[in-house]
Amino acid sequence: MKTLAALLAGALALTAAELKPRTAQAFDDYIRKTEQRLDAREAFLWCDQSPDRMSRARAGEVIVEPAGAQAEIKVPDGLVHDWVGCAFIPGATLESTLTMVQNYNHHKDVYQPEVIDSRLLSRNGDDFKVYLRLLKKKVITVVLDTEHDVRYFAVDAHRARSRSYATKVAEVENAGKSSEHALPPGTGHGFLWKLDSYWRFQERDGGVYIECQAVSLTRDVPAGLGWLIDPIIRNLPRESLANTLRATRSALARP
Repeated sequence: MKTLAALLAGALALTAAELKPRTAQAFDDYIRKTEQRLDAREAFLWCDQSPDRMSRARAGEVIVEPAGAQAEIKVPDGLVHDWVGCAFIPGATLESTLTMVQNYNHHKDVYQPEVIDSRLLSRNGDDFKVYLRLLKKKVITVVLDTEHDVRYFAVDAHRARSRSYATKVAEVENAGKSSEHALPPGTGHGFLWKLDSYWRFQERDGGVYIECQAVSLTRDVPAGLGWLIDPIIRNLPRESLANTLRATRSALARP
């Protein structure tokens, strides 16, 4: 009888996926429309659009919901995942928040276990180039080497925002072993092809509100392999965003 590990290995061997140009274009089109909606939004914070949402955030809840009518949007040969979340950090300041989130060499300590390595590649004013090694673990374990272009924008003395574009996402085979190597971007199992995120920060009410909208692109789910693919593709985007917001709050919360 085959072991579970052998079954997983066999299933994974059958599920390799390649990012197609039309899939990447569909994601880019979605991002363009998302940014137009963000620019047109009257409320600076997503939490401010709902009194119930704001009161829950003030009470200490980390709120994560689909950014639109659906959290998952089917595109040719792929899925776009779009989640938004907010949290309140009592006692924090905008300055302390930006200092922490811009300390990318320290992200591997703040955002573990999902971020297992991090470093600042370069900085030019408010523009950052960042490397993150990500761990995605849900039934199976996937390690990804990623690079991101991040830009921060000062809105006023109490508000700031940022946008981050993943410029490279490469699946790593045999991570941590002498034989480890990164696959070409757009190849592998397709558990993460693209990731863009939009943060907003506002200091008020004796603390800082943080908001993040994370938009990612993955492969779609092949017939018959939902048991293997679903957990990492459909569950992790929401869980990852919630964990990121919690970790940010924990790093900034006063003892």
